[in-house]
Amino acid sequence: MKVPILLPNIFNHPFTYESDLNLKVGDYVIVPFGKSKITGVVWDEFEKKNSKNFKVKNVLKKLNVNPLKKTTIKFLNWFSEYNLIPKGMALKLVLLSSNAVEKLKKDVFKNFEFNNKKNSIKLSEEQKVSLKKMNVSNQKFRVHVLQGTTGSGKTIVYFEALKDVISKGFQGLILLPEIGLTGQFEKKFLEFFGFNPAIWHSSITKKKKEVIWSGITSGEIKVVIGARSSLFLPFKKLGLIIVDEEHDQSFKQDEGVTYNARDMAISRASFENIPINLVTAVPSVETYENIKKGKYTVSRLKKRYQDASLPNYEIINLNETKLDKQSWISKKVIDKVNFHLDKNDQVLFFLNRRGFSPNVLCKKCFNSYSCPNCSINLVYHKNKNNLLCHYCGFKTSLKRNCVKENDCEFIFSGPGVERIYDEVKKNFPSKKIEIFSSDTMNKKDSNIKLDKIANNEVQILVGTQLISKGFHFPSLNCIVVVDIDLSSQGHDLRGAEKNLQLYHQLSGRAGRTGKPATVYFQTYNTDTKMISDLTNSNPDIFLDRELDIRRQNKLPPFQRFISLILTGSEELKLEKEAFNFKNFIEMKVEGRVLGPVSAPIFRLKKKFRMRILIRGSKSLKLQSSLNNTIYKYKFPTGIKLSVDVDPINFN
Repeated sequence: MKVPILLPNIFNHPFTYESDLNLKVGDYVIVPFGKSKITGVVWDEFEKKNSKNFKVKNVLKKLNVNPLKKTTIKFLNWFSEYNLIPKGMALKLVLLSSNAVEKLKKDVFKNFEFNNKKNSIKLSEEQKVSLKKMNVSNQKFRVHVLQGTTGSGKTIVYFEALKDVISKGFQGLILLPEIGLTGQFEKKFLEFFGFNPAIWHSSITKKKKEVIWSGITSGEIKVVIGARSSLFLPFKKLGLIIVDEEHDQSFKQDEGVTYNARDMAISRASFENIPINLVTAVPSVETYENIKKGKYTVSRLKKRYQDASLPNYEIINLNETKLDKQSWISKKVIDKVNFHLDKNDQVLFFLNRRGFSPNVLCKKCFNSYSCPNCSINLVYHKNKNNLLCHYCGFKTSLKRNCVKENDCEFIFSGPGVERIYDEVKKNFPSKKIEIFSSDTMNKKDSNIKLDKIANNEVQILVGTQLISKGFHFPSLNCIVVVDIDLSSQGHDLRGAEKNLQLYHQLSGRAGRTGKPATVYFQTYNTDTKMISDLTNSNPDIFLDRELDIRRQNKLPPFQRFISLILTGSEELKLEKEAFNFKNFIEMKVEGRVLGPVSAPIFRLKKKFRMRILIRGSKSLKLQSSLNNTIYKYKFPTGIKLSVDVDPINFN
């Protein structure tokens, strides 16, 4: 009999094969393709009729793997249509290096053995009410938002909801926005449940991934805690999805296959007909609008754990206190920090900039150090003693011949966390100080560092936004925002929303165990209203205003944006092609075509970039009209198109 087999490649349709095996939809098979053998899946529809006659080849083998569920196949078909990517590439996200793992012996899953431990954590009345709303008795699709002040015990509430689901024999998935969060989170999980979850992200070894993949398909593994890619694991009996920090923009996959893991998780839950919980201190504007429309249910935790109070806010006006030359920390802040250190409080200096200095230039020739591959400045990293491009990874040393004479004499403009670290070390020489950024915390020893911080063996932290993402440091009671002015600039559609979420999350790191805590804002900006808006304990006021602005300007979530980026190595050829392409699609898509314009970062990894933006109504009509049009357009050699549905950034 003839069977349709989808292959994990750039094809948008299955291929037809012959087989005498008893095959059904979802079975994993090995088939010949060209000169190689490849893993595929029996799909739910045949390829469209092809006028050419091809010799139909035979399926070589059926693999000993539980079949991919029909609901998951439907989700992948939809995912492909929504994000304008070939179905084969959607399937590739499910497989492990384009392969399936055949059933393994039961003893390899010993480490993940489920036990129904009785835990003795007492929930507050507020937590009980939230759990009741969240834990509806039927297992049908619905989206529930658990919104809670940072430190209010949201995790324990959704652990209780998950316990109920897995005790009925279902599997659970917890999505986290950052790899760095999984270590501390795994410990918390083990304490509560008494068994190990499977941890899934890009740094897990191939061998571990094979065990987890097989355990998920066979149902031996009950809970996965993972980054974006864990959403595509082929669960045998998924019963609940939890998206923690749902507002976090790290859920957006920007390279390769682009998608928003939070939005796709909601869709997967819909296709699997299971509940999904979104967890946040400050919801994204999209989620907030769905709560207001009544599409999502919501429960709120307003009190912090053990009634700990939220931190106080204090503004240090830099117009009134002079900074020393090449200094970024005022004397007033140093006095405040000493006051906290004397009380044995932990202190955080916050600046959302990696490295030592974001701009380096020569004081003789005034040439700045910019990336030869990208249209951005190189960042100086003192720890590595090199200049680094944060986009393409280009590295170079500081030494450079000057066009005037001899070597360049460089000056550093602006601070990064390493520079603040040096200044902090000078002011507090006897204290143990650590930098907390993606450069230092995604290493093998980061769990040891986290334990030291949690045990107050580190007195002062200097950190980027990574620190705002769900870490629990019991002694942290003083946060110094080194420069709020820097982080509130920029031309980002979501700039205001990001800042609201960032400062709520950040302040939520302080005062978690009940001691009084303060967040100090150093700023030249005398508009104190902006800071009080960002830190208001009721973020709904800010979100309502933001929704009004978006509604008036027909911005997401009220319209859909699709970003098209054309890249090529010849600037003039690319520009001409971008205008040709715009003219070709303009009358054929169900939306308004804007551009083309040079992308803000107009050169990236040696390629020039032109951007076209399409805006239209929120229906799949926009995607399908664009999809049909793109496939009919032939780009010349060397020019590549990438499509981003619902873009988060506009670089």
